Amino acid sequence: MSAAADQNDPHIPVLIRPLIAAVAPVQGVWLDGTFGAGGYTRELLAAGADKVIGVDRDPLAFEMAAPWTKDFGDRIELVEGVFSRLDEYASDLDGIVLDLGVSSMQLDLAERGFSFMREGPLDMRMSQDGLSAADICNDYDEEEIASIIYLYGEERASRRIAKAIVAARPLTTTLELATIVAGCLPRSKPGQSHPATRTFQALRIAVNNEYGELAQGLMAAERALKPGGQLAVVTFHSVEDRMVKRFLQARGGGMANANRYAPAAEEVAAAFRVEKRKAIGPDEQELSENPRSRSAKLRVAIRTDAPAVDVDPADLGMPMKKKKGKR
Repeated sequence: MSAAADQNDPHIPVLIRPLIAAVAPVQGVWLDGTFGAGGYTRELLAAGADKVIGVDRDPLAFEMAAPWTKDFGDRIELVEGVFSRLDEYASDLDGIVLDLGVSSMQLDLAERGFSFMREGPLDMRMSQDGLSAADICNDYDEEEIASIIYLYGEERASRRIAKAIVAARPLTTTLELATIVAGCLPRSKPGQSHPATRTFQALRIAVNNEYGELAQGLMAAERALKPGGQLAVVTFHSVEDRMVKRFLQARGGGMANANRYAPAAEEVAAAFRVEKRKAIGPDEQELSENPRSRSAKLRVAIRTDAPAVDVDPADLGMPMKKKKGKR
């Protein structure tokens, strides 16, 4: 039984068994850049980490973890912040784990506005501060909304959905938006995802600048890891995985520029060693235990002693949206 299960935690860390196996032996100081419900942190401690630094932009994550984190004393350090700045919180790390996307904890709280299945305010802010999904739906122009839904959600009906959103303004709740989106698309068949899945994903990514955070977080991890330190990243959709894959290609001894269409760039020293080129996915046991894992992919790399070098986020395949326009 996992450490998370021992703590009666309903949020099962995705791909935790292959992750722990891939980075074994777990030792030294690790940083969990997406603390969430704390599942990865607990598993790392159970596997042998001396200390885990848990980072999360959501202050509620630490409030909910307070009952169990105190049991670990100084083996856990909690930092409210974003993982794109993780090298400001720690250095010479033995390992870093990033579990991308929205946490189950956030999805399960209707008042956070992440779920199209629960009535709540149209929010989606992980940090509970700044731009909200309602701001985008009610203030951005139709072209900008369509661009966000297409680029970040890979939704082919983005223009039709954006037009319907603008016509229905003002929007204030998640179910209002979900109903509007569903009305723009064919009814989903049994086993298919909800029609609003891609639109909600796109708005969440835009609100929280998730792709920008990922690009900067990968570079910060390179700066923060000691030689021999390990980076483990769990992604949930193709764009995230593509960005991680291209980053590791660029910093794994290839060209400084990972974009095959860009002019040839000078070769740089490998900052990471990737022993398994193919991403690790869930096995049948995990798929039956945790359906959320069905699209998850894990990539692991080992830091070398080469100097850290920044990469251009555009070379990682990060979707670039047009500038914001208000109505």
